[in-house]
Amino acid sequence: MAPAFSVGEKLWLLPRLTCLAPLKLLGTALRSILISLARGLPIGRYLSCAVVRILLGTFAPRQIQYLSPSTKETYEAWIQRQVAKAENVGNVEIIGKLQGDTEPLEDGNSSLLWLGNRHKAKKVVLFLHGGGYVSPLLPGHLEWCWRTYIAAGMETNVEVAVAVLQYTLCPEAIYPVQLRQAVDGFSHLLASGFHPEDIVVGGDSAGGNLTAQLLCHLAQPHPAVRKVEISQPLAGSFLVSPWISRLTSHASYSENGWIDMLSGSIVESATKALLGPEAAQQSHADLAFPLDGESSRLSGLDNVVSQLYVTAGDQEVFRDQDIAFVHSVRQSNPTLKVRFDVQQKCAHDFILFEGQDELTGECMEAMKTWMADLLVTGNNH
Repeated sequence: MAPAFSVGEKLWLLPRLTCLAPLKLLGTALRSILISLARGLPIGRYLSCAVVRILLGTFAPRQIQYLSPSTKETYEAWIQRQVAKAENVGNVEIIGKLQGDTEPLEDGNSSLLWLGNRHKAKKVVLFLHGGGYVSPLLPGHLEWCWRTYIAAGMETNVEVAVAVLQYTLCPEAIYPVQLRQAVDGFSHLLASGFHPEDIVVGGDSAGGNLTAQLLCHLAQPHPAVRKVEISQPLAGSFLVSPWISRLTSHASYSENGWIDMLSGSIVESATKALLGPEAAQQSHADLAFPLDGESSRLSGLDNVVSQLYVTAGDQEVFRDQDIAFVHSVRQSNPTLKVRFDVQQKCAHDFILFEGQDELTGECMEAMKTWMADLLVTGNNH
């Protein structure tokens, strides 16, 4: 349990909240408008990027968490809203998929938060949310899961449930605690009767990083994390705008560093928060960021997952590292089915913005199509 937010921390937060953030937002918003006009980008969406950029670049991790509802609070509030909507139209099927089902995991600090009916599910998605390991789950994550994975199941007549991992944020926990919790969540699914070939694992941004860590761990176990053996490869895995490298020297950082919600300094701060005192140790950092180590680190993925779906925005700072990651995965795993979409006029994690707007846009449609194809193919086996 993280210590309570102290009076001193509140006093330190006040000037950032009332003075620094608004001033920075003015300049950042103006710059976003000008670059959006020059590049033909949607101004409203990129102004939202500017707001997130100020949040991540101005406030410390504990300040962000103090200002935000916790992952469990967000989940419970979202479930209540969706149940109320379903009750208003008398949709019994939807209500049955919104039971507010929480399962604590072995370590006592993490849990699985369920969408859909896990008791009836034939396929399950283990969802690892993003937020730089410092920000909790957002309602947009849940909308995304509902509008893609649950919806794809309803459209293909396959019962799908989503298990959202509530994991410990930094600085309360540092790497590899979150990987241990992801392994606990995955192991719990296996112990609950789900077969590997019925499990999909994925996430966005830091959740994409955690997904890559988990896949690498299944293929080549981390020495400080419990080993998990699986009899068959997973059904699939998705990584949305994954944070695969701690390096900020890629060309996409200089090209998109003024328009994306992320910047080199934001990523460097998040890296230090995740790795903690051992941030300078090369071997420790390479395990946390699969693209930064030896290329052999990515070999063997074709033994643990049947297909991979990676997306990146052409306007985001992670674009080039994600391109390099996909190239390395394909080289090391020539038999693995890999789909890679560089989404046009999109910055970092735009599928999450669609979720926040409660809109099934292009990013969600692409994800839902991928999931539906996976379900249809899996059902034919």
